[in-house]
Amino acid sequence: MDRRQLADFLRSRRERIAPAEVGLPTGPRRRTPGLRREEVAQLAFISTEYYTRLEQARAPHPSREVLAQLARALRLSDAEGAHLHHLAGAPPGPSPGPSREVRQSIVDLLHRLPHAAAIVVSAGFEIIAWNDLAAALMEDFSALPRRDRNLVRRAFLGPHPEGRRLYGVSDVAEFARNSTQELRAAAARYPDDPELTALVRELLHGSEEFARLWAAHDVTAAPTLRKTFAHPVVGPVTVNCDVLDIADRDQRVVIYTATPGSPSEEALRLLSVLGTERLNVPG
Repeated sequence: MDRRQLADFLRSRRERIAPAEVGLPTGPRRRTPGLRREEVAQLAFISTEYYTRLEQARAPHPSREVLAQLARALRLSDAEGAHLHHLAGAPPGPSPGPSREVRQSIVDLLHRLPHAAAIVVSAGFEIIAWNDLAAALMEDFSALPRRDRNLVRRAFLGPHPEGRRLYGVSDVAEFARNSTQELRAAAARYPDDPELTALVRELLHGSEEFARLWAAHDVTAAPTLRKTFAHPVVGPVTVNCDVLDIADRDQRVVIYTATPGSPSEEALRLLSVLGTERLNVPG
């Protein structure tokens, strides 16, 4: 534990946060930039005395729980939180579950692709970000609870409106096989994540197809380069599928584009106008 470096790091992070950023009033009597020590202590649910001793390089070894609370209170990035743990002599362990936090730059990227449908998928196959065209092509994800935005659950357990399994995609059997393999690998990476464990249990109990594929113990999935959505309003939409890995968060950006000049490109252009308000057609 490098007490001096830890103290300096905590002070530097504290001084960069404006009180308004954490919902605190900005009073005229503040003599130092950023938050006061007692405010950080309050946000981190620790005593002011202990936090003060941390900044004075006099405190004993902080627990992982205290470090996590400080990281939240000081709004540290993932890299900064890891650095905090290393300074305290307690390197962070593996994440207990797939990250659901999408970097703002990735969200901005999705919305800078007006002619492509794009989503961000977690390691557990939850859709955690999307652009407007993806919602028009697939479903208005903003209207769904979290559990219903999981593609594996949707593929195996439904719903399948009008008999369209997983938005009527042409490669649904291939997706079922590949997603099972990738989910098995994710479950091995995050053995302590209760949501992932519960998802696998639910699928095993609810789908004979999933149980059969799971029992094969395969973990190598082939990429899908092209698929067709059977859209209830504009008809079949054939798209190219490109996947960008966000390695540090174990996430993927999936981008669907149509061949220029094709009927599918025209269909996507029409969907961009119709949006999700399309005669109340179920997704």
